[in-house]
Amino acid sequence: MTPALIDAGLGRKEEAIREGRRAAELTPVAKDAVNGAHIMQFLGIIYAWTGEKDLAIEQIASTLQVPSLLSYDQLCLHPFSDPLRGDPRFEKLVEEAKEPVALK
Repeated sequence: MTPALIDAGLGRKEEAIREGRRAAELTPVAKDAVNGAHIMQFLGIIYAWTGEKDLAIEQIASTLQVPSLLSYDQLCLHPFSDPLRGDPRFEKLVEEAKEPVALK
């Protein structure tokens, strides 16, 4: 996943998205709950950094539906989220992330 994040940071959009999607295909949450959730989160970051706000918000929403390290604090404070700040859909996800997660 690191090469995909690097490519995103360097503005290599197509490479970053391709690599991030490939990582998600290789490590789905169903196969690896911990690493799969991390990859879901980082794919959202890749989308945000490459200007794909719609995909980023969809990915973040999906990530918030599985046990992961993505939290209200990260959404509010981490610079990874900066490209999404001010988007009402992102702000709604942030508000929803405040609520405790019900364990099943």
